[in-house]
Amino acid sequence: MAIETQTQTLLPPNISTVDGYVDYKGRPISGFSSGGWRSASFIIVVEVAERFAYYGISSNLITYLSGPIGETTAAAAANVNAWSGVASLLPLLGAFVADSFLGRYWTIVFASLVYILGLGLLTLSAMLTSFTNWDCQNKININSTKSSCSPPEMQIFIFFFSLYLVAFGQGGHKPCVQAFGADQFDENNLQESKAKSSFFNWWTYRYTLGTNEQNPFARIGRVFVAALRNRKATRPLVMDGEEEATETALPDHQTSSSQQFKFLNKALVATDSLLEDGKFCRVAVTDIEEAKALLRLIPIWTTCLAYGMVFAQTITFFTKQGATMDRTIFPGFKIPAATLQLFIGIAIIIFIPIYDRVFVPVSRALTRFPSGITMLQRIGTGMVLSAICMTVAGFVELKRVETAENYGLIDKPNETIPMSFWWLVPQYLLLGLADVFTIVGLQEFFYDQVPKELRSLGVSLYLSVLGVGSLLSSVLVSAIDEVSSANGGVSWFASNLNQAHLDYFYWLLAGLSVVGFAVYLYFAKTYIYKRLQDY
Repeated sequence: MAIETQTQTLLPPNISTVDGYVDYKGRPISGFSSGGWRSASFIIVVEVAERFAYYGISSNLITYLSGPIGETTAAAAANVNAWSGVASLLPLLGAFVADSFLGRYWTIVFASLVYILGLGLLTLSAMLTSFTNWDCQNKININSTKSSCSPPEMQIFIFFFSLYLVAFGQGGHKPCVQAFGADQFDENNLQESKAKSSFFNWWTYRYTLGTNEQNPFARIGRVFVAALRNRKATRPLVMDGEEEATETALPDHQTSSSQQFKFLNKALVATDSLLEDGKFCRVAVTDIEEAKALLRLIPIWTTCLAYGMVFAQTITFFTKQGATMDRTIFPGFKIPAATLQLFIGIAIIIFIPIYDRVFVPVSRALTRFPSGITMLQRIGTGMVLSAICMTVAGFVELKRVETAENYGLIDKPNETIPMSFWWLVPQYLLLGLADVFTIVGLQEFFYDQVPKELRSLGVSLYLSVLGVGSLLSSVLVSAIDEVSSANGGVSWFASNLNQAHLDYFYWLLAGLSVVGFAVYLYFAKTYIYKRLQDY
């Protein structure tokens, strides 16, 4: 097993490697003596365990908040989206720590300890809340002066503290584990490069030999500082060796990209004042190209936020829908509403092999592209599927409310609507299929297109799409709830879902997805990949 480190001080000074990889003891290894699927498989198992814990919490959170905690449906949904959003944004912090200081291996270790602490406290909080509600219910049976139970403020504080502690643990764990797994495949080797693409499909050690290079954040940040400082300068560009830096001096695959964000080329200018003061610090052309590569990611990231908003609905309103419907599998056995999210996993399990073993080879034969279609084409396909998913979900919700009305259950929110949960399965399957395209595509895209030293950041960027999407969903839910319930109106997210209008909300998200996809198409067509073989 080989692992990744970012400090050369961990290795004896006389160690050298052929391909830049060492094992966990610092011994040089060849490209095929370690890493690959053997190490990546172990990392996948670790990720599965973490995902089991995370989804065990998120899948049932809205039910817990609107039940034992006593929040309204709108407030519970907003809180779930806020927590999910923060949990998906914290990997940006975890990636910074990993790429700049600790390395991925030790960041995973420390984050896992925080994660376990959060899970332990969360369990304790749930036990305390259960005891409080049990005692409260007994008192209500004796003395009817109270009509409802809610935990004391201190218990609620402990609950949310524990919940966000789990989010912090995931913030360090999530970006590093996946990048760590992808590191096990040598992108310079054709066979391992193909295996890396399959790894992202199935996602579900190698230690790269560290160098004494400057912190990558500082190195790339210096480009922006130098470009800003030299924004008014007209002196010829200067590179290492004192020769002028012209566009013809750039590598062929960088020439077209150099036409974008040309203001950053000012970072190569050596002004008289800087030269006289001895303050001129050279910026490499490769640093400028990497800075431009990061800027090119921003439009793609932004236009994918609508997908993040759709993704947020699976752990909130999809679950609330299911809770009102007949979930009987066979007489005497009814599945919990949160269990319906398993259909997303089922869709992924079914479609990943089909995608990897059927779709990719067929499309590869047609396009001559190693992974069949480009990463951006894959992301866009999932965005279209998510818009279809929201459209279908809206019609299913309309059917659910009509059924409640036909059976006289509009004013009886606690009664089960005689409509099978199987009506919800198509929207879960569609979103699972969308995940196979967009989520996996985002993972590979951001990992691949950031500078090599910032690949933990690359993974966290895809997670931040989901995080900001969840936060936007939280804001949108709160705003719509306030507007729709003003002047005595019925909120789209009324606690009695039979009187609510989730169908309106789903169709709104479908419309936002269509708009987002249209803008995405423009930026995807003009996007310049980091390497020619990515086209």
